[in-house]
Amino acid sequence: MYPQIETLDGDSHLPDASEVAIIGGGIIGVSTAYWLASRGIPVVLLEKGAIGAEQSSRNWGWCRSMGRDQAEVPLALASLRLWDDWQAGLGEDLGFRRSGVLYACENHSQLQQQADWLAAARGHGAEANLLERGELQRLLPEGVRAGWAGALHSPLDGRAEPHLASAVIARAAQRQGARLLTRCAVRGLDIEGGRVVGLFSERGRLRCNSVVLAGGAWSSLFCANLGIRLPQLKVIASVLRTAPMPGGPELAVGASRYAFRKRQDGGYSIAQRNGNLAPVTPDSFRYLRDFLPALGKQFREVRVRLDRRFLDELRLPRHWPADGPSPFEACRVLDPQPSASILAEARRELAKVFPFFRELKVEQSWAGVMDVTPDAIPVIGPVESLPGLFLSTGYSGHGFGIAPGAGHLLADLIDGSAPLVDPAPFRFARL
Repeated sequence: MYPQIETLDGDSHLPDASEVAIIGGGIIGVSTAYWLASRGIPVVLLEKGAIGAEQSSRNWGWCRSMGRDQAEVPLALASLRLWDDWQAGLGEDLGFRRSGVLYACENHSQLQQQADWLAAARGHGAEANLLERGELQRLLPEGVRAGWAGALHSPLDGRAEPHLASAVIARAAQRQGARLLTRCAVRGLDIEGGRVVGLFSERGRLRCNSVVLAGGAWSSLFCANLGIRLPQLKVIASVLRTAPMPGGPELAVGASRYAFRKRQDGGYSIAQRNGNLAPVTPDSFRYLRDFLPALGKQFREVRVRLDRRFLDELRLPRHWPADGPSPFEACRVLDPQPSASILAEARRELAKVFPFFRELKVEQSWAGVMDVTPDAIPVIGPVESLPGLFLSTGYSGHGFGIAPGAGHLLADLIDGSAPLVDPAPFRFARL
């Protein structure tokens, strides 16, 4: 397990009732709790393990508007402004810096793709620059032998610290009045007259008018027990961090075979941008038709694997009673093993271009499980077939950077405020 995560003392007592309950204590759940509590709405968050212990603390830490699906760009831009506000106003350092992000274009086809993206994204207010080879060389550190056709550069995008952020936001939510319980799995929902009236947890029943499912990679299984079909698959990403490396680039860089960003401690987080593992599980067959179009478009970005996870998930029940143990108590934290071969490839390819990284010292490596939807766009909003249930899941590896805006948007939808951005692209019905 990623050992540097900030810890948080949760509430010990489950109240009898609340206006809103949130299932899941990742960065999406705690951000939603913050925005609800800041409006004076009673909210209780229940997390089966620890706050931010899964993908929320294991991601790259990029906070970017660049390179996103056009549907996500307005939410990403709004989130960057909220990151600014939180960094200045929460009273604790999130590590957020607008240090810039650069995507390498290794051939003219990639350069044209980024040019097309930028032309559309500018309509949403995105600010980025398409750099030709000469301009690019002036931006990169001395000694870099990129050989790229060009790059897309967003100087206003940035980074934050995943091992800090969820706990900092959670503590801010607590100060606003939110109640957070850890090691408290939710087993099911209390439904009367076709709508949600509460939930059942391992510590008892909680009455509420709305439930937010922000369960990350667990969301599809939770929905299955309710008879709700949520097409979602798991993808495993491996990351390493280095010892402090003084004098290195501040800029975060992504190329096809590597990606890096500077950390607050002076080291770097390094991964392989197109080196994610897609384990074959029973859900791979349940949702095969949903994901076939995406697999055709993104087959270079994932590596399909058949391993013990197939049998592990085959044994998982898809239906269980609310008055007995659930799968979420059997496994409190998803903690997959990182891929040594993928990280070795990333190091090798990175060192070819950036000599600065040739003598890096690896301090630690880890892996996290991303919750992926067929179109790689999250679901944020109500489940129309079950009034009172809201989903905030399926962030497909993009959730850390847009968490402030995603939490704000869902709070808007729950309390009827004018939405931060148009929620239509994120509706559950599209799936």
